[in-house]
Amino acid sequence: MKKAQLIEKIANKAGLGKKDVERVLDAFESVTIDALLEKDEVTLTGFGTFSARFRSSRLGVDPRNPQQKIQMPEMSVPKFKAGKNLKEALKK
Repeated sequence: MKKAQLIEKIANKAGLGKKDVERVLDAFESVTIDALLEKDEVTLTGFGTFSARFRSSRLGVDPRNPQQKIQMPEMSVPKFKAGKNLKEALKK
């Protein structure tokens, strides 16, 4: 599902305008990114938790030339841990 489809479905389900839903979704993205940059977590109880995880530098393989090893830099990567309600819904 693409962002436009998600906006349309949320707008229909909540009885809101598409522009309002788009502004809320954009604000959610912005607030979540800002929180992760500050090493904070964003928890939606029952749905899941967004967090940032530090990945140390490591040796990897160049996909264009598998015989060549490359040094991959350290970085922060996003992590999502599913909540109980989401896990239960997917089990059905």
